[in-house]
Amino acid sequence: MGTCSGKHPQNGSVSKNQKNQQDVDNKTPQKYQINDVQPDIGNLIITSEKLGRITKDYTLLNPPLGSGAYGEVRKAIHKSTNLLKAVKIIHKSQTSKEEQERLMNEVKLLQKLDHPNIIKIFEFYQDDRFFYIVTELCTGGELFDKIRSEGSFSEKKAAEIMRQILSAVNYCHDEKIVHRDLKPENLLYESEKENSLLKIIDFGTSKEFVPNQKLNQKLGTPYYIAPEVLKKKYDEKCDLWSCGVILYILLCGYPPFDGKTEDKIMEKVSKGCYSFDTQEWEEVSKEAKDFIKKLLQLDPSKRLNAHQALQDPWIKKFSNPLEFDKPLMTKVLTNMKKFTAQQKLQEAVFKFIVNQLATKDEKAELLKTFQCLDTNQDGKLSKEELLAGYSKIMKPVEAAEEVNRIFQQVDKNNSGSIDYTEFVIATIDRQQLLSKQRLQMTFRMFDKDKSGLISIDELREIFSGISEDMWKQVVQEFDSNSDGQISLEEFFTMMKRIE
Repeated sequence: MGTCSGKHPQNGSVSKNQKNQQDVDNKTPQKYQINDVQPDIGNLIITSEKLGRITKDYTLLNPPLGSGAYGEVRKAIHKSTNLLKAVKIIHKSQTSKEEQERLMNEVKLLQKLDHPNIIKIFEFYQDDRFFYIVTELCTGGELFDKIRSEGSFSEKKAAEIMRQILSAVNYCHDEKIVHRDLKPENLLYESEKENSLLKIIDFGTSKEFVPNQKLNQKLGTPYYIAPEVLKKKYDEKCDLWSCGVILYILLCGYPPFDGKTEDKIMEKVSKGCYSFDTQEWEEVSKEAKDFIKKLLQLDPSKRLNAHQALQDPWIKKFSNPLEFDKPLMTKVLTNMKKFTAQQKLQEAVFKFIVNQLATKDEKAELLKTFQCLDTNQDGKLSKEELLAGYSKIMKPVEAAEEVNRIFQQVDKNNSGSIDYTEFVIATIDRQQLLSKQRLQMTFRMFDKDKSGLISIDELREIFSGISEDMWKQVVQEFDSNSDGQISLEEFFTMMKRIE
């Protein structure tokens, strides 16, 4: 594919009018066109066990972090733990059935996804007037705003941004999920720190796909939409086109396909018409331009997939591999070696504590080790990758035995690989995480009626799959006064077994 000639304005930049340009079909402006068959379950698409006002568990803070046509996002303090979360609040009366389907889709998909560069969802509530999605709080702002303030990025910085995006996209595509609306507005920095993680958000237009079956919904955002989406016949590689557009913008500060109207923009998109002719591109390397060409390839069959993109010479050149830290690797893998599967309820509670109460600092070293082990950057650890890690700290035969044992213990969903959260659960410092203060916080979160006791009904509200038999087993083992409920002291005894 050759790039078209034609200059962009010298000081052109990404404009804020890219926001909220979701649907590109003129028949339904500013709305999603849902063509997929969805079960008709009445007006309320989303159902949740957490009925009632979110304010019984959270204090919502003012002012909103952001607002849109259908609601807003606010910081919220969890009353039992004082931890800060983000809450997306959506007006029921202002959303159509299609928009509620989109919301349900986002919740469903985010519950399945487990990657360091994808926003984590914690809880879902609804009352008579609103839906509430509780997610991790990202305080570093949008990549969009970083581009607006900095204009453009060095190749090294751009490569680090793209490595994170492509790692998450690669993971999604492996999980047979296509995002379909990748853009800088949907990429948030976890914090304001210099090397903060990027997180992909807004999975409302995402979809599970079947390999070799084409998708046919015409949706996306004009600047970033792939040409084959305009023809309503495309696959997951539409995400790679969007990645190419994002990279182009990162390196020069303006979009490759620009125009005064959406029609003009999409006319250029459909032709793949862009250039490297302006002065902003004079200092950009040939490898970077070649990489953009491989992503903005009109023919999707010739376009790189996410795994190939992560192996591109330009990404490799500027994304320095993480240095091997033997003491840290030994510490983390030794923790994993000690990991043993607990009684099922203890295991579920421990996972809850890791997800809800572990701090970013506690996970930072684990993330570094995880990324060091994850050599193909797919956001999961295969047996081969874990074996390579253990072989650096023990003899090969011992390493092979250890890895086989660990997979039996740690790979809870039998996926054949270890997910990020599974890795964190197996390697985190359990003694530190199961401190008296954390266990008290957890107990308060479970004790919904503030009776000072946990009942099976309270646990069922939090965990699915807590059976009568499992509860009887727990009560038999830890309920010292045989009242059929678990006190704080009995809860402490139950969880201390994990250490």
